[in-house]
Amino acid sequence: MKRGLVSLRGTDTHRDLLAEAVNCAEGSEGGLVALWHLDDEEYDESVRTLEAVGKVENVEYDRSTIIEGAADDARSFVESAAGDADVDVRIVVGVGPEDGRAEQILDAADEHDCDHVFLVGDSRSPTGKAVFGDYAQRVILGFDGYTTTTTV
Repeated sequence: MKRGLVSLRGTDTHRDLLAEAVNCAEGSEGGLVALWHLDDEEYDESVRTLEAVGKVENVEYDRSTIIEGAADDARSFVESAAGDADVDVRIVVGVGPEDGRAEQILDAADEHDCDHVFLVGDSRSPTGKAVFGDYAQRVILGFDGYTTTTTV
């Protein structure tokens, strides 16, 4: 593996997947890219919270404050899963609609020259996947490299 991308949210399943990705990346010169997802709803909630705090503190916060906070959360998450492994992990924060997550993963993998993607898919029936779509399936079919998936 030259470089892997791990699609992350803050769940135990994602932590387990990240630990596996770290094991695969140990000894790899390229390391990992940890893509931390904030969907639009989470981002909007952060905006509302910071606006309320800003009014009390008489300070204005901007988009970079939210992204930096998410990157800090991601860094803590990665450190807890990686332990003392010697793997270079680059943190990337993605903000967008939940239904755009597959494209976000594919774009980040391309931008960071990744040859392996690790992701957690939704456990749905074949009918559920057909009706509601499945971002993991879109990544698997759209990525020109190796993929490792697990389900919730």
